[in-house]
Amino acid sequence: MNHYTNLKLSIEHRTALITLSNPAANTFTRDGLISLTQLVRDLNARTDINSLIITGEGDKFFSAGADLKQFAQGDKALAREMARRFGEAFEALADFRGVSIAAINGYAMGGGLECALACDLRIAESQVQMALPEASVGLLPCAGGTQHLAWLVGEAWAKRLILLGERINATTALQIGLVEEVVETGSVVTRALALAKLADKQSPVSLAACKHLIQGARKQAPHHMLPLEREAFVNLFDTPDQHEGVQAFLQKRAPQWSNS
Repeated sequence: MNHYTNLKLSIEHRTALITLSNPAANTFTRDGLISLTQLVRDLNARTDINSLIITGEGDKFFSAGADLKQFAQGDKALAREMARRFGEAFEALADFRGVSIAAINGYAMGGGLECALACDLRIAESQVQMALPEASVGLLPCAGGTQHLAWLVGEAWAKRLILLGERINATTALQIGLVEEVVETGSVVTRALALAKLADKQSPVSLAACKHLIQGARKQAPHHMLPLEREAFVNLFDTPDQHEGVQAFLQKRAPQWSNS
């Protein structure tokens, strides 16, 4: 198995559990971001993996984002590379072919929250705090925060978090649609695994096609996406999973997906 810097990987049935591991605040480093990009690519190549969960090591931080010490000298070349590495990692995460779930177990700040925003679903423990405080240090969210946050919660709340630097708790995050569920402290990974298990009932090929179409709506108007939706539906008839799914339904048994 490959070594991934600042990341721990375990496999639970058909789910990859990724733990951000860079004490004390699980900050992202250049090598850690490169590893996250590679890890998602490796998981995409595995037909036995349907979903991934990303969480933080320890009980205080999901991730505090980038370590600001590296920006203290105003090195623009370093800033440009880090922005690129953040973008590559979180775009790879957003494009993961299966279901991705952020199991937010502690503070999710800056790039840490942007990592969660790149996932399909977000579950937070009740004690969690979230913020995008980059403007308070003369920077801005450069890893999808200005785009993904506004898409999820609307322009006004995105402006409150980014322009005002407002920090919110898990209850507020649930109310505005930033997270889909709030659970008790210490239980977020268990709940995320239960949700990921639901993905095992879905055809992986169908799931990937559906995800591509849903996310396509961010960039294209419905009149463009609707013909693609119908085309994707017809294309699934070329797949073994489509035949297996229909036969399993008619025979009243659980389908055996081949991911093809």
